[in-house]
Amino acid sequence: MFLEALGSALLGLVLAWAAVHRLSHRLPSRSMVLATGVAGALFGAFLTHSALGPGHFLLILVGAAVVSAASLSLLLRPAGRLRRRSAPA
Repeated sequence: MFLEALGSALLGLVLAWAAVHRLSHRLPSRSMVLATGVAGALFGAFLTHSALGPGHFLLILVGAAVVSAASLSLLLRPAGRLRRRSAPA
């Protein structure tokens, strides 16, 4: 269980670092992105471990990566300015 948590935390950190490196202009502060990546991966590992039970190390890491990526995607801002038009009355 300890290796699952450590592996998923490292995986979340790597995913968050890659997101910061590639999409820094569309993300909030670096510390928030890194923390979100690790927290999402740990939560994903917990969920997958709870659903599958022990002994499925690779599947647990896949679940951690999916939840971490989903959490990081929620932090993305739009690429350009949003044009807001008032609705006609």
